[in-house]
Amino acid sequence: MLDTTQSDAPPEQDEPRGCLFALSQPPLMIFLAVIGCLLLMASLHDLLLL
Repeated sequence: MLDTTQSDAPPEQDEPRGCLFALSQPPLMIFLAVIGCLLLMASLHDLLLL
């Protein structure tokens, strides 16, 4: 038979994760750093060499 009794402890609720949690992930930060470096190199090329 199944045990249908309820435990005394309430179920744990996960805290909502926002934007700062997403930005703390290493793959995302590496991706954003690469995109930022590419944009910086392109802007410096346009400003200084063209």
